[in-house]
Amino acid sequence: MNILSIMGAAQGAVAQGLLWGLMTLGVYLTFRILNIADMTCDGSFALGGSTCAILVTKGTNPLLAVLISFIAGIVAGLATGLMHTKLKIHEILAGILSMIALYSINIRIMGRSNTPLLGVQTLMTKMQDQFGITPNIASFIVGLIFGLALIVILYWFMGTELGSCIRATGNNEKMVRAMGVDTDKMKLLGLMLSNGLIALSGALVAQQQGYGDVGMGTGAIVIGLASIILGESIFAYFNKRFAFYVTLLSILLGSVVYRLIIAVVLQLGLKSSDLKLLTAIIVVIALAIPVAKAKITKKSLLSEARR
Repeated sequence: MNILSIMGAAQGAVAQGLLWGLMTLGVYLTFRILNIADMTCDGSFALGGSTCAILVTKGTNPLLAVLISFIAGIVAGLATGLMHTKLKIHEILAGILSMIALYSINIRIMGRSNTPLLGVQTLMTKMQDQFGITPNIASFIVGLIFGLALIVILYWFMGTELGSCIRATGNNEKMVRAMGVDTDKMKLLGLMLSNGLIALSGALVAQQQGYGDVGMGTGAIVIGLASIILGESIFAYFNKRFAFYVTLLSILLGSVVYRLIIAVVLQLGLKSSDLKLLTAIIVVIALAIPVAKAKITKKSLLSEARR
């Protein structure tokens, strides 16, 4: 293992982290803001990648393909939301049902399980040809542009009356309903927006990796949760003292940190088949940190009180 290989892996990890970070922002909307564990994520991420891949191979502008993938994700979120709000199916089960259905839908969209993008113009290859940069740098620029743009848009939207109602629904649904707000509509809108962002991320990742695959979203929900928890834990000091946009930025950076950890561990010799186990361990450790801190603080306060 040499320094150059580590630097190359880190560069690719940062670029990947930014692209997957858009998915993490989508997961954050449901997991933290709406307080819903939406399992649609795995399917909608692959939906975005599958839709984008087939459109790009048919000659569609890659940016337009990303937009259409975003709309496809919105439709997937709508399906989950309708099952949960109208049919009163539990949120987790509704997400699982959508995720299972999307597996077949994604194969229908592509006509097979995998669609390569070899020799096809994508956002990344266009930037490489125009500016003469490496694939990692092109992916980094695309991820940074989309990431910052979405943070600005989400920060603005969550400050509007509609966005505030969505945030309030996640905080105290009964109180918001008592104030005359249709909480079902807020949940529906939140799920649509969340899965739209997740599918958008899948579309960009498909262009970056050079193929769309029905299994590319497997474990996406766990990756998203790991990134969220890492971002909240590492940047907790800033999240408590600054505006909401800093929290959104920390979520994006949490995805980058997660990818860097994966890259370093792979360079140390861990098998790629062990990544799911590593992700689970990262989530457990990140969740345990606040509990450990609380216990340490409690013990210190008790010891001071006894003195």
